[in-house]
Amino acid sequence: MAHYFIAIPITKELAEEISIWQIDLKEKLAYKNWPYQDDLHITLKFLGEVEDKKLERLRNELKSVQYHDFSITIGSIGTFGKDDRPRVLWAGVENTDEVNGLHNKIEEVSASVGFPKENRPYRPHITLAKKWNGTTVHTMHLDEIKELYKDKTYTLHVDEFVLYQIFPSQIPKYKRIDTFQLIH
Repeated sequence: MAHYFIAIPITKELAEEISIWQIDLKEKLAYKNWPYQDDLHITLKFLGEVEDKKLERLRNELKSVQYHDFSITIGSIGTFGKDDRPRVLWAGVENTDEVNGLHNKIEEVSASVGFPKENRPYRPHITLAKKWNGTTVHTMHLDEIKELYKDKTYTLHVDEFVLYQIFPSQIPKYKRIDTFQLIH
């Protein structure tokens, strides 16, 4: 059975800029997986394995989402996990009422079709790398790296969200299955 998720796509220009960050960061940090440029996105809801009938119901419900377009700021870097072995390296996404509102709408619609609600607080981000592959990283070294990126910011206009299917052995790994426009 195929795996899916719902996300905000990023522009080609922003993806190119972030891939430059990744090239620089690869030399400094030991991560196993560095997402391909065309796979960069802001996850709204991970769905996991989905049966075809449930997927069709979800797609129909997602078409009914009424939400206005908005802009957010992308910038700085951070990590999830332990400071000495961070499991995810990410680019920050401004945590606005608008992005949280869209996330909440997606959660509601997904729950109405039978997907479990996420218990953790929503932390919008773009994954730059995952699966720490080194021994340990010195916290001071990581803080210095974060400092280099703190002033790099970009504006992203969000006017759609996308249902993606995951193809683990392909590049890019994620394929658009459906696109849902926000109200202008």
